[in-house]
Formats: sequence, C-alpha cells, structure tokens
Amino acid sequence: MFTPSQSSLQLAIIHWQSLWAIAAAFIVFALIITWHILRNRKKSSQVNSNKPRAEVYSLTEDLNTEHTSRLFHLWQLLNKYALGLLIATLCVVLILLGRPMSVEEGSENTSHKDIVLCLDVSGSTLPYDREVINTYIKLVNSFQGERIALSIFNSTSRTVFPLTDDYSLVTSQLKKASTILQGVQSQDSIDKMNDQNYQDISDWLDGTQNRSDATSLIGDGLVSCAALLPGFTYSAQNQRSGSIVLATDNVVSGEPTYTLTQALDLIKKANIIVDGLYSGPQSSLNNQTTIEMRNQIQSHGGVFLSQAQNVSVEQLVKQIERRKDNLENQNAKATLIDNSSIATLALSILITLWLILAWRLKR
Repeated sequence: MFTPSQSSLQLAIIHWQSLWAIAAAFIVFALIITWHILRNRKKSSQVNSNKPRAEVYSLTEDLNTEHTSRLFHLWQLLNKYALGLLIATLCVVLILLGRPMSVEEGSENTSHKDIVLCLDVSGSTLPYDREVINTYIKLVNSFQGERIALSIFNSTSRTVFPLTDDYSLVTSQLKKASTILQGVQSQDSIDKMNDQNYQDISDWLDGTQNRSDATSLIGDGLVSCAALLPGFTYSAQNQRSGSIVLATDNVVSGEPTYTLTQALDLIKKANIIVDGLYSGPQSSLNNQTTIEMRNQIQSHGGVFLSQAQNVSVEQLVKQIERRKDNLENQNAKATLIDNSSIATLALSILITLWLILAWRLKR
C-alpha cells in the first residue's frame, strides 16, 4: 500500500522477465509462415506447369446470383477479419509470454523501522528521560508500521515492553512512565512526593539497580537494548532497519562488562544504528565524558544531539526521527511489478471479437 500523499513513480521502461519465451514463439511463428509461403509457391508452380490437369470448378461461378454472391463475399471478408484477429491474438500472447515488467519506486505506507528507546535511569538523567518519553507519546500517533520498545538501565537493565506495533499498549506504558517520572522533574517536586509516589518510582525502576557500587553502566545497558532487535543475537533475514535512541549523560560509576566503544563496535556489526541523546545538565555539555560520547556515536554512523542553545529534548528526538525517515527513503529499493494489464485486456477483447465472428461465420 502506498501513501495517499505520495504518488508512486512508475518508470516507462518495460523489462521482459521471459524474453526467451518470445524468441522461441517468434521462431515457431516464422517457421509456420515460411512453410505456408513455400507451400503456396509449390501449388502455383504446379498450376502453371504444362502438365495436363483435371478440370477445375469455380465456386464463385456456381454462386453467380446477386444475393448468393453478396453473402459469399461477406463470408470471405469475415474470414479475413477472423484471420487478422487470430494473428493479433498471437502477437498479444507473445507479449504476455515475455512477462512485461515495469520498475516502480515509491514510499510505502507501512514503515520497516524498529526503534528501541534505551534510557539511562540513574538519578542525574531521570528528569530528561520524561521529556524523551513525552515526545514519543506524541510521535506514536503518527507511526504506521514502526515497532518500538523501551528498555531502561542503571547498573542492570529492565525491558519495560519489547518491540511491538500495538500502539495502544505503547501509549499506555509511556504515559504510565511519564506520570511516574513527573515526581522527579525538580528538587521541589521530589520534596512534594508522598509515600505512594516513592513506591511507584521504586516499582518502575525495579531491576535496574541489582549491582552494588555501580550506576549508569552505559555499555552494558546499550548491549541489553540491542538484544531486543532481530539480527543482533542471531543471524536473521531481517528487512527492517534497526535503530537505538540512547539517552544518557555518559557518566559511568563502576566496572562495566562492555565499555561504550565496545558496545558500539558490537552493535555496528549487526547493522544497527545508535543515535545519542545527551540527557544531563547543560553545565556538563563540555565535559570530557560528553565529548567522548559524541565522538563515539558519530564515528559509528549515528548522530549525537544535545540541548545546546536552548534546544528542547522534544526537538532533538524529532530531529532523530526525521533523519531516520530520510535515510529510509534514500535506501528504498525499486520493485519489479507485472505490467501486463493492458495486454491482458487487449487479449480479452480480441478473443471476444473472434468468438463473435466465429459465431457469425457458423450461421
């Protein structure tokens, strides 16, 4: 199905899928015509020879009355038309045997993107995670075929929901997360939290802090997010493009199994793109950890975005999604489709006309 807003581009060039079939049928047709010509020449030479021949009777002379002659000439004319229709039908059949194809390029209604939101939920990044989640709540309304997953990590990872295109589930889970994280937007909101708010946040973060003396293990969390995408842990004929939106401040505490560089190297081998979204205070934008994150993300083919110059997280997320859409359109492959509708219609008309003539001749 193609988007109503974008008409598909169909090239005028016709490709023949079975050109050999046309060539073979044409050779047979040429042999029949040659045999017919040689046969007529042989008969003509026999007629013009001096050998005595039997008396020949002419049907035209026997049907010499005006009415009979008119009907006979009509019968001859219809026979010629019928022969012409059969020849035209044969030509159309030859065309169909060649399986005419055309190249069609277009933008499909259904996307083939898999998106994993990979959120660092250490204390310094939680307020920014809510902004990322709120942006995707808005974006989900425009999704058509994209599958989305949410994974959160601190010292360990937890999958909030796996890849799915059940947008009602996605929206409900994202709204739930947004409501829970509302209490950590500022110190003032933290001070106003009641026991139930604390419990909700604790339940949502459960499973992300199972290692002592370690927080925000970026590389380990990133590998866990990548494991949600087809083709990362096993070889798969996956025609969907996989991407990860990594939201973190890249401040690591503890000894990770994978460094950020090792994780990115591993993920790149699976043709998965990682885009980095700096989730931290603007005062740390020029820190060495932030610069290293930007360099690593960009060197592995992703884009790194930060809140410099008062750009909101929502604008950054939308910029990442626009970039993915453009990349998908550039990588769209042309498709060969059957282009035999006109030939099929012509064949139907020719056969119908021939049947009408055959019925008339039979009368």
